[in-house]
Parts: sequence; C-alpha cells; structure tokens
Amino acid sequence: MSDRRARPRAGLTRERVVDAALAFVDEHGIAALSMRKLGAELGVEAMTLYHYVPNKEALLDALIDRLVSALAGIEPEPGESGQRWLGRVARAYREQLLAHPGVLPLAATRPAVSPESLQVVETALRLLESPPARGLDMVNAVLTFVLGHTLAEAGRAPGSQSDVDSLAHLDEERFPLLAQALRDGARHGERFEFALRALLAGLFATHARSEASE
Repeated sequence: MSDRRARPRAGLTRERVVDAALAFVDEHGIAALSMRKLGAELGVEAMTLYHYVPNKEALLDALIDRLVSALAGIEPEPGESGQRWLGRVARAYREQLLAHPGVLPLAATRPAVSPESLQVVETALRLLESPPARGLDMVNAVLTFVLGHTLAEAGRAPGSQSDVDSLAHLDEERFPLLAQALRDGARHGERFEFALRALLAGLFATHARSEASE
C-alpha cells in the first residue's frame, strides 16, 4: 500500500502501542478494543499499527505478556525457598491483574508466550527442585488460583457493594451462620492471603511426601 498514512509514524513504538492498548482496555474493556479504535487513540490509521504488531491476535498476546513479564523481575533472594518465592510471585500477579482488570478475560484464556514471561516459569522450576513436569503442575495450580480469585475479586470495583451490603436483605433467621460469616469475615485481601498460604503449604507438603516415597 502506498498510502503514506500506513507508514510507521515518528515517535510511535511497539511499546507505546501496547501501552495505549492497555489504557484503552482499562477504560473501555477488552470487548471494545479494535485496531481502528486504538489507531484513533494514537492519532493514526489502523493500518499504521501493523508496523508494530502484525495483527490483533499479536496485540492481545502482548497485553498478557505485559502483565506476566512484570513478574520476571522478582528475583529469588539468597537462600529463599521455592515456596516463599512462589508466594511473592502470586501476590505480585494479583496486583498486576487488579491494576488492569479489563485484561482478566484475556488472562483466563490466553497463555503468556514471550521469553520474559516464560522466564518466570523457568525460575520456578529451578527453585522447586522437583521433576519439571511436577514443578509445572505446582506453578499452574498457584497461578490458576490467583487468576480465579482475582476474577471474582475484580467484580467488586472500588465503590461497589461489599458482600454485606449486597446481601443486606438476607434472612438472618434462615441463614444465621452465613449472616455471621458476612459480618465477621475477612475482606478480599485477607481471603486471598489465607487461601494462598493454605494452597502453598498443601502443595509443598504433598510434594515432599511424594519425593520421600519415591
């Protein structure tokens, strides 16, 4: 195509395109994202974007990799156990997802494929000191838990009703234990921490027993 509008634009980079896509999804949701709308946000024709990402599918992959690759900078501390490190990664992943909840539907259906994202898994497999296939099962269990918990958590954006408010008309005579649980229960962050610690403890205890029996 000879149309000069489809040429690379000075100052525009792949990173800026992905940044703009992430901001767009944060504001409008993933379903609204299109190359045409993203181009309009950046002041260019949609065709210009194809100089930086080959197609929309590649752009979606880049959004996932942007969130997951941020975890690659979480280096193990001297003498840190695999369990503790994996817990830190899980907490950081939750923070990334909560910061960009519009990307959550993508994260639930698309794998992270960039070398930076895969480095997180490679580091985990090295620290876990287990057969790689078993280690991958453990990593998948933790990251899937984070994703599922955050999907539920993100449904309650700041300013939305809490569990107690949304069940204000609960029949406390019929459901006394539930009513008490809602009054006394922990918030999302505390629930996440409780479940994460339990999951990690269970995974590593099961792994240790399995190793001892072999």
